[in-house]
Amino acid sequence: MPDYRRNRVPGGTFFFTVNLLDRSSGLLVTHVDALRDAVRDVRRRSPFHIDAWVVLPDHMHCIWTLPLDDDDYSGRWRAVKKSFSKAIPPTERRSPVRQQRGERGIWQRRFWEHTIRDDADYASHMDYVHFNPVKHRLAEHAADWPFSSFHRAVAHGLYPADWSVGMVEPSDRGERR
Repeated sequence: MPDYRRNRVPGGTFFFTVNLLDRSSGLLVTHVDALRDAVRDVRRRSPFHIDAWVVLPDHMHCIWTLPLDDDDYSGRWRAVKKSFSKAIPPTERRSPVRQQRGERGIWQRRFWEHTIRDDADYASHMDYVHFNPVKHRLAEHAADWPFSSFHRAVAHGLYPADWSVGMVEPSDRGERR
């Protein structure tokens, strides 16, 4: 088994990319309420702050800040994926290996994580999260995409409502596709 090294920072702020196994699927937006319920349930048991989140048909990006004494984002992701998988009907194809292990064929096994280093890194990743529906041509402007924390950020005065109008894509922050 490979030794995947994760940066463990109690109370840290992290950017994540989490992908569906079938990148042509639209499960995340089709079943966005099940995803919201899964996240809500996990946050009740293992709290964390959602700084930003965007849900696209086949992947999502988010920024979380963990409690000061906690560095277990992997456990939280495992619980979110498991809860979501149990909540939706089993229609996906599964490989023989996944069948043997009793796994659903919904999620890529791992996720991509980046530890936010400073205010500039935070701002850059916030922009990346909120611009992503525009980047993938799912919306003309960030405000047009319904499955995003952009609307909350506008309400809190972090962005103007017309933030992405006429914008060239913010710098790429290492999205894994």
